Formats: sequence, C-alpha cells, structure tokens
Amino acid sequence: MNNIYCVEDDDNIRELITYALKSSGFEAQGFECAALFFDKLEKEKPSLILLDIMLPDKDGIEILKELRLNPATSEIPVIILTAKSAEIDKVKGLDTGADDYITKPFGVMELVSRVKAVLRRANIPGDKIIYKDIEMDILSRTVKACGNEIILTHKEFELLYSLLKNKGIVLTRDTLMNKVWGFDFEGESRTIDMHIRTLRQKLGESGSIIETVRNVGYKI
Repeated sequence: MNNIYCVEDDDNIRELITYALKSSGFEAQGFECAALFFDKLEKEKPSLILLDIMLPDKDGIEILKELRLNPATSEIPVIILTAKSAEIDKVKGLDTGADDYITKPFGVMELVSRVKAVLRRANIPGDKIIYKDIEMDILSRTVKACGNEIILTHKEFELLYSLLKNKGIVLTRDTLMNKVWGFDFEGESRTIDMHIRTLRQKLGESGSIIETVRNVGYKI
C-alpha cells in the first residue's frame, strides 16, 4: 500500500489531508515541521510527499532541494502545497524538482486525484529503449550513454523517456509539460528548457540527439 507523508504546519489542513488519503485507501502520516519529517524519513521512505512551502522551522523549497540532492530520496515524488497567490513558489518548486503543485484552498477530491496521477507517472511500465548509443532501462530506471551510466533526476528520466518513445515526432513544450508533469503551467517554457539543457549536458556527446525545433519544441 502506498504511504503518503504530509508536511503541513496547519493542524486542520494536515488532519483533513491525512483523513482524505486514508479514506481513499492510502496510508498517510502527517508532520507539523521539517524536523519531525526528517526524523521519520531516516527510518522509512514514503511513496509520495505532500510538502507545504511555509513551515515554522524550514522553508519547503529548501526541504525539496535536500530531497533531490540526496540519492536515497531523489526519486520520491513530491507535490508542493502553495498559497493561491504565490506563483513564484510554484515556479521555484517546479524548477527544483516538484512533480506537481496544489494551491490552497483545494478540494479533497482534487488532492486525491493529483496524488494518484503522480503515483501513476512515477511507475512507468516497459522494458528497455535503445537508440544509437543511448540505452534506457525502464524497470531499473537507469540510462547509459556510450556504455557509461548517467545519473538522471526523476524528471530528466521521464523527459528522455517521452522523447525516445516519440522519436522523429516534434513534441511541443505544452505536450512535454503534460506528459512529464501531467498538467499545464504558465512557467512551462522555462522549466522544460532548463531540464532539456541539463539533460543534454549529462548525456555529453549523446545529448546531440535532442534537437531543438525553433519556436515549437524538441524531438529526437
């Protein structure tokens, strides 16, 4: 059973979220601060994390950065919880590696639906994709370029997967945003371009297979 961690300092919101998740068949645990969350994280890894931006002891974006930099937690899906007017938090969260965002106030059904969608995307079915000198193993989530293993983030892996599965087809930024992040967002151009740039750098010479189609998007 998927276990969800909710890091939220508002008692009412945290209790509502954990109750809704448990009622939908998930295991759920709530934490009112970063310290309690990290203590639990050392003992047990969750299937997904719901992370509030405004916390009493640590900024949510800083927590997200720590999660993504730690190999033990870098692949755990994270949905950030933001205030309705805080668009900059959404941009920072997505650029830092969040898998989705939910604005407050939110509906319980929407939250559960987004959690299920992110969990589905985190478990990509398949076997292997081999193209030129790039080998992608979907089950082990590993990538090799010219025989050397390349360490990719969760989003970089899914981005490369989408491009390889649709090789020869131009994918617009909107399409990539929907395939990889699962939703539309006004900051998608910057987010997609940043991830493509980093992906090319990590792939080295093999990164040249990702072509930029001016004013449209990308293709392999």
